[in-house]
Amino acid sequence: MKAVVTGMIASYPVGGVVWDYGQYALGLERLGFEVYYLEDTGWQTYDPSKGQYGVDCAYGVRHLQQSLAALSPTLANRWHFRNMDGRTYGLGAKEFAEIVAGAELFLNVSGGTLLRDEYVRCARKVLIDTDPGWNHFRNYPRWDANPNWHGSHGYRAHDHFFTYAERMGRPGCALPSLGLDWHATRPPVVLECWAPQPPGQVWTTVMTWKNFQEPITHNGVVYGTKEMEFGRVEALPRRTGARFELAVGGAGAPAERWSSLGWSVVDSQSVSLTADAYRSYIQSSRGEFSVAKNVYVATGSGWFSCRSICYLASGRPVVVQDTGFFGLYSDRTWPVRLYEPGGGRPRHHRRRARLPPP
Repeated sequence: MKAVVTGMIASYPVGGVVWDYGQYALGLERLGFEVYYLEDTGWQTYDPSKGQYGVDCAYGVRHLQQSLAALSPTLANRWHFRNMDGRTYGLGAKEFAEIVAGAELFLNVSGGTLLRDEYVRCARKVLIDTDPGWNHFRNYPRWDANPNWHGSHGYRAHDHFFTYAERMGRPGCALPSLGLDWHATRPPVVLECWAPQPPGQVWTTVMTWKNFQEPITHNGVVYGTKEMEFGRVEALPRRTGARFELAVGGAGAPAERWSSLGWSVVDSQSVSLTADAYRSYIQSSRGEFSVAKNVYVATGSGWFSCRSICYLASGRPVVVQDTGFFGLYSDRTWPVRLYEPGGGRPRHHRRRARLPPP
């Protein structure tokens, strides 16, 4: 059985993104699929060495090739990347089109890959919505207004639709269904890749500051990202003896103010240059402490983080802002395995953490 997994590892070549898409590919391999990776966004790629997006994809392609080889020896030779200028890398375009046509599954993770004519030939095209709110309020309506962008077929041409918004269609969730039958799902994790290590002393997270170019307005409500939520917790280091660190990227992050409030602040690129660096940062943490994007919280989406999944798989507790996810399980709590410093035996706790109102 063949499966094609799409992603944006070359488009945004940082370590966390490798795990976001690579774990879908690894998981399907472990289920017995012959897996191929595809990236064809029709857009620019980011070059961390220059700090900018552009047509030159050299950095991204090298990162993609090295990252897939590190994840799996078979994935090292089973990938196809198409740049926005039409040039292709990895397996040839004609060969890859035949692979897609004969595949049992085309998994369009994040919906980032264009559904060109040669990809529509796969009988099972599955869209995984990983960014609810941004997609439902911005990307999907734009696709509906211009469904043939870049000669593609648009998001509605998929056969099945899944979303990280687990409360989609439930009372209190503001996300529109757009007339589609959405199925709830969560980010996958390959446990053997995240062997628990003795915990560190610092609570951490990796985040992008203001990663919407402009806020979203829908039905008169303005939605944003973490800049609209972080004020709820920024004074916390002064109120506890615990240590906190932010690995942050993006424009305009108020690092000096955070430092004055007791946070340690580092550049996210330094901890996420590669998949190994990102994993090491998580494994060496005491646990994760983070807010969520405002659009996930304010819509009552029930979204859960692909980054938090990796902390949990590493045996690290996560203290994160509720997006409505915990309300889905109000009749029970979730077991969290906490590892004590020095590699002691784990203790099991049952806790649910929520942030207070502003």
